[in-house]
Amino acid sequence: MRPLPEIRLTPTRPALDARPLEKRVGLIILATDHTTEPDFRRMVASDRIGVYVARIPYANPTTPESLRKMQPSLTAGAALILPDEPLDAICYSCTSASVVIGDAEIEAAVQAAKPGVPVVTPPMAGVRGLKALGARTISILTPYTVETSRPMAAYFVAHGFEIASFTCLGFEDDREMARIALASLVDLAREATDAQADALFVSCTALRAALAVVGMEEAIGRPVVTSNQATAWNCLRLCGDDEPRAEFGRLMTLPLN
Repeated sequence: MRPLPEIRLTPTRPALDARPLEKRVGLIILATDHTTEPDFRRMVASDRIGVYVARIPYANPTTPESLRKMQPSLTAGAALILPDEPLDAICYSCTSASVVIGDAEIEAAVQAAKPGVPVVTPPMAGVRGLKALGARTISILTPYTVETSRPMAAYFVAHGFEIASFTCLGFEDDREMARIALASLVDLAREATDAQADALFVSCTALRAALAVVGMEEAIGRPVVTSNQATAWNCLRLCGDDEPRAEFGRLMTLPLN
């Protein structure tokens, strides 16, 4: 056996940067989520912005009862993202659960672990995005059942929108929602958008709708806001990134008001 080399300890420490990356975005996602991480890698992560992820327990079916069960895990999930270090934004990436649990309750749960961090939810970001686009009357497309879609309709009405049409697909498993083909999403957008709607909101972080936004906008001739596109836009703007990204839809060219 060859003798081990001498190990030398350097007498001085190298200089340290304040942060490995200038900005930090935290993501709390479902254990079953196939889509949010790839979407944020495409739309948010850069050599300036880091995206850091924690998964929390979730089990299908996607019903209001199942969605509410995630609430007790939110604080622990937030605490696992760079413990004791500040974040510039943190997103809980579940649209239907955010509606069922409530934005204020989610913010309180996350800030119990990360005090003062701006908290983003998909429906909250969707409302901001639709308002930035000047939309008042909207169509909504969800992959959910009617039962899970009802709270979504109530949420947007409560935020002052007129709903011209609401279409749901009846899925109960978010892993299947993630497999809906992009071309099908474009066709569904065309079918779901009412002639009186100013814009279409496509709900669900499981859907790969952010990749189909441009095709959907071309198909319906008006803006499309999707869950992951809206949260990515909201998080980018909170990080001071105002660069237009038209390849992800009209919303990604606008400032956060």
